[in-house]
Amino acid sequence: MTGAMDAVSAMPEGLDRVALRGIVGFGHHGVFDFERRQGQRFVVDVTCFLDLSPAAASDDLDRTIDYGALASVVVADIERDPLNLIEALAERIAQTCLKQHQRVDTVQVTVHKPGAPMPVEVADVAVTVTRSRRI
Repeated sequence: MTGAMDAVSAMPEGLDRVALRGIVGFGHHGVFDFERRQGQRFVVDVTCFLDLSPAAASDDLDRTIDYGALASVVVADIERDPLNLIEALAERIAQTCLKQHQRVDTVQVTVHKPGAPMPVEVADVAVTVTRSRRI
C-alpha cells in the first residue's frame, strides 16, 4: 500500500481528486482455463486527478465527473472480453477513464482480484497503474 500512496502523493500539484473505491464487477479474466470459464469478482478503485475549482465555483455537474458514469464504465471494462492479467485490465480501465472523461488529467487505477488462485492463502492480490495525459 505504501507504493500506491507514494504514487498518489507524487501527483502533479494543483490537481484535486475524485475517488471511487470498491467498484465491483464480474469478469472472466485470468491465465487459467477455469478462471475464464467460471469468472470471478473483481474490485476496482479509481482516483481521478483534475481541477475541481470550476465545479466548486459553479455547483454544476457538467464541470466535474459524473461518479455514476465513471463507475459504469469501470464495470463495463471488467465485464467485456477477457484478459490474462489484471495488469492489462488496469491499463484498459485507465485508458477508458482518460478517453471518456476529458477533464481528467491523471488517473490511478487499482484492480483487486480477491479470488486469485494462489498456492498459499492471501487476503488480496492487486495491481495499481497511474496514467496521465501529460508527457
